Amino acid sequence: MRVLLIGEFSRLHNSLKEGLVVLGHDVTIVGNGDGFKNYPVDLSTKAKWCETILGNIPRQAINRIFKFDIATIEFGIRFYFHLKKLKDFDVVQLINESAIQTIPVFERYLLKKVIGQNKKMFLLCCGVDYTVAKYMVEKKGRYSIMNPYFENVQSHAEYQFILDFLSDNHKKTHDLVCQNCEGIIASDIDYVLPMQGHSKFLGLIPNPINTDKISYLNTPIESKINIFLGINRGTYYTKGISFFEKALEIIAEKYGDKINSVITESLPYKEYIQLYNNAHIVLDQVYAFDQGYNALEAMAKGKVVFTGAEKEFVEYYNLTEEVAINALPDIAYLVTKLSYLIENPEKIIAIGKSAREFIEKEHPYVGIADKYLKVWLQ
Repeated sequence: MRVLLIGEFSRLHNSLKEGLVVLGHDVTIVGNGDGFKNYPVDLSTKAKWCETILGNIPRQAINRIFKFDIATIEFGIRFYFHLKKLKDFDVVQLINESAIQTIPVFERYLLKKVIGQNKKMFLLCCGVDYTVAKYMVEKKGRYSIMNPYFENVQSHAEYQFILDFLSDNHKKTHDLVCQNCEGIIASDIDYVLPMQGHSKFLGLIPNPINTDKISYLNTPIESKINIFLGINRGTYYTKGISFFEKALEIIAEKYGDKINSVITESLPYKEYIQLYNNAHIVLDQVYAFDQGYNALEAMAKGKVVFTGAEKEFVEYYNLTEEVAINALPDIAYLVTKLSYLIENPEKIIAIGKSAREFIEKEHPYVGIADKYLKVWLQ
């Protein structure tokens, strides 16, 4: 089978491709690499001109004056020139309703071309889209990544990208995709909840994690416990980073001689994953019910990850052992959880082992690829 995967925001499509290739399928990924993360793709739509010295000057000026990034137009133009290669696929899967990441009218034009020259199309719900944004803005969940928006006016600039999904212009893209896709697949419970009752919702398929490439790291606890916090300034509020920063300040005062904390900012994916290899504890995000891709990869390495691990997640997988720490937007709670682990380092080893076993059981990349095939072919 020939499969076209459009977009890559986390490495989900790369791991899915690896599983599909093992099963004998021909897979192509097209995308822009998602900025500084620079995820690998087969056909690139990276805004190379906008990243040159000559292109970056007008790009920054236009962005400053009009709050518009002309790189989005370059994404679309580069995608357009790949169109001849993006035909006659048995399955096309979009990572998001705006997988091409160009301006809405151009996005719809390109999507119509893709739809017209291929067979089945499916949509992944693994990030913000119209349905998810509407669910969060209407406060239908116990909490969401929108919490800081409602609580802190200083956060509003970071949330414009979410509000854009509710615009009339994007709603047209949403309608086009929903009308023309065979179905919508959620990657974790955070996206299952908003999709409940949607006529085209096909259910949850967990993120594929390639444990052939990600080794379990048996990091011994010697003189100090290593705590890692990777900050992406573009998601500072949505991930609740300030809660981790303040908790770490308290922990440093309380256990200065027992811990070593490493804090990084906006690193490319390859550098990011290398830096947390020596960590025992990884601080991921506080506004989640389930784990995102970064958390899952850290868990595969045997790290204790502070992330989404709510009761809905525990019940779905019928867990009897802790595989991650359910992080909450509560500094005192985070300090208590970190303190317990620092004072009981054997728990770090135990949770790390359980995390790896969980990934191997519930997120095997070849097994997950097979689940996708069954949904696509049904």
